[in-house]
Amino acid sequence: MLARFCAAILIQLVLLQSAIAQTRTVLELKEGWKFAKGNQSQAYQTNFNDKDWQTVSVPHDWAIYGPFDKEIDKQVVAITQNGEKKATEKTGRTGALPYIGEGWYRKIFDLPALKPGQKATVIFDGAMSEPRVYLNGQKVGEWNYGYNYFYLDITQQLASNGKNVLAVQLNNVQESSRWYPGAGLYRNVRIEVKNDIGIEQWGTYITTPFISKEIAKVKIKTKTAGKDLLLVTEILDANNKRVSIDTAGAKFGNEFEQDLVVKNPMLWSPETPYLYKAISRVYVKGQLKDQLTSRFGIRQISYLPSTGFSLNGQSRKFKGVCLHHDLGPLGAAINIAALRRQLRILKDMGCDAIRSSHNMPSQEQLDLCDEIGFMFLAETFDEWAKPKVKNGYARYFNTDAEKDVVNMVHATRNHPSIVMWSSGNEVPDQHYAEGVKRAKWLQEIFHREDPTRPVTVGMDQVKATIQNGFGAILDIPGLNYRTKLYEDAFKAFPQGFLLGSETASTVSSRGIYKFPVMEYKNKQYPDNQCSSYDLEYCDWSNLPDEQFALIDDKPWVLGEFVWTGFDYLGEPTPYDEQWPSRSSYFGINDLAGLPKDRFYLYKSRWNTKENTLHMLPHWNWAGREGQTTPVFVYTNYDKAELFVNGKSMGMQQKSNATWLNRYRLMWMDVKYEPGTIKVVAYDKQGKAVAEQSIVTADSPNQLVLEADRN
Repeated sequence: MLARFCAAILIQLVLLQSAIAQTRTVLELKEGWKFAKGNQSQAYQTNFNDKDWQTVSVPHDWAIYGPFDKEIDKQVVAITQNGEKKATEKTGRTGALPYIGEGWYRKIFDLPALKPGQKATVIFDGAMSEPRVYLNGQKVGEWNYGYNYFYLDITQQLASNGKNVLAVQLNNVQESSRWYPGAGLYRNVRIEVKNDIGIEQWGTYITTPFISKEIAKVKIKTKTAGKDLLLVTEILDANNKRVSIDTAGAKFGNEFEQDLVVKNPMLWSPETPYLYKAISRVYVKGQLKDQLTSRFGIRQISYLPSTGFSLNGQSRKFKGVCLHHDLGPLGAAINIAALRRQLRILKDMGCDAIRSSHNMPSQEQLDLCDEIGFMFLAETFDEWAKPKVKNGYARYFNTDAEKDVVNMVHATRNHPSIVMWSSGNEVPDQHYAEGVKRAKWLQEIFHREDPTRPVTVGMDQVKATIQNGFGAILDIPGLNYRTKLYEDAFKAFPQGFLLGSETASTVSSRGIYKFPVMEYKNKQYPDNQCSSYDLEYCDWSNLPDEQFALIDDKPWVLGEFVWTGFDYLGEPTPYDEQWPSRSSYFGINDLAGLPKDRFYLYKSRWNTKENTLHMLPHWNWAGREGQTTPVFVYTNYDKAELFVNGKSMGMQQKSNATWLNRYRLMWMDVKYEPGTIKVVAYDKQGKAVAEQSIVTADSPNQLVLEADRN
């Protein structure tokens, strides 16, 4: 009893001390950077003069300012992923924006001289591309992969008078990407000063191996530097109330391991994204040396043949989308408000999962997914050792892949949103025996660094991966399209389930409707647009409805990640040979984040909290009087009746006759006449429960702009 009382008093004393002590100083390097495009290395090494440089804030994307130019990164290639055999000119494949070349950033900052026993680290959340980092004229380190997080010890290079100059050299080469990668310090940069003794960079690893209604076990592993340490860890709930605390004095090697109990835990899920905080404090002889706050969620995941994917004991299927990292007209620079807006739009659609395609996600995106409630498939690479583009990641795979994976896992593994890793996307290595070995090698690195999550690969060469065993060794076989091979893959692979890691790739342009209304592959029009009747796709992809049927009818399909949630810069299929097309048509939402008609098809299926009733097309068709103008309705109701100027066009009801009849209501023989079209939806009892009307509009009166926030 006395020992427990003394321990409690000790804990209270050290917590009181921590409240008044500051162990870490973080300097966010955002404003006042100088930027110049081109080779500035000679000027940097000699008498540096940046008076003509542009003043910018970071995050910064130098290429988004333009101008668009057909000649920028014009690639003459055959896109093997699209089944092309002959090389052709691809304009706008990487957005036709000036990301190619060298750029320099320079930042002057004040930092008081370090005290004995302190160290300083510069941390980059991403830098595009091949960053070389200099401090006060000395090179302190480099990293090749523009999507990765990395840090460098700058203790020895800091100026004794506190006046420091940080410079970063970046270089983007031609044919290094298949989409717009952005350019520059497009993610955050910061400097952190702390004691030598304490928690290592990304040194906490939090898991929740046991969960019940009554208690949850929270396991926290903490890597530290120093001897004779005492680690005190407390867990706070969302109201900052302490719910658990533990003290550890013994560590194994350089790592403490603590098991804490949280009573009556609140579980994290997309529906209830509840977050806790773990505050870790390191002491030496009663003196606080370090303190770190780590946010986490209590949740349990499993993947079993009998139940598929389960979250917190409940089976569910992924309602996911793939996202490239750019933010449309804002470029690649991180913008939290824009990211939050994207997620709110997806949430309204009923989406519950995101795949970062095909690169490592930003910390800001993961933070928001934790808070708002999205499950996350975090992806690493678009290439392994076999290249897709001339100067892609294959240049670095053999030397850098392991350290890139380790950095990603260590930097992000406490995010409860992450429920799966992906080690690659449509890698050409799928075809070869060495590719099987690489898949196994990468998967084992993930397992070593994080045994709690499975690993997938987005496979497009499914027949090859069935024959050579590539798909069989994965934790989760991920199929990109290839819907006709789902049954064969399920029978061939031993896992007992498949994931639609990339699906649909339907193409459309918001508010554009083409006639006649038919199902088309690779359809092109003179205006470089695609029809928003949502019946057009690529010869390697399919309609959304086909994937819906697989998910509904096959319990072993874990769900899907649609290509894509939003349009993105670059890869303008099916117009990748037609200038000035330079951005995608795949998005459920357009480049500005405005929903296309397809948004409501997915919403009618995914958003189970709201009823959906959406009719298309618009009803302004001067010159089409008397011509066939089909009307589609996307709704979660089973049947509806259409009226044109008060005259019934008949009732349509969903059926299993075809994929389209199963998920859409379609009146194919409607003749256009100006006026009003109205759809009335009926419930299962035949009662009219909702309606929507579209009228033929007069000439525009005014343009109204509304902000989505203050």
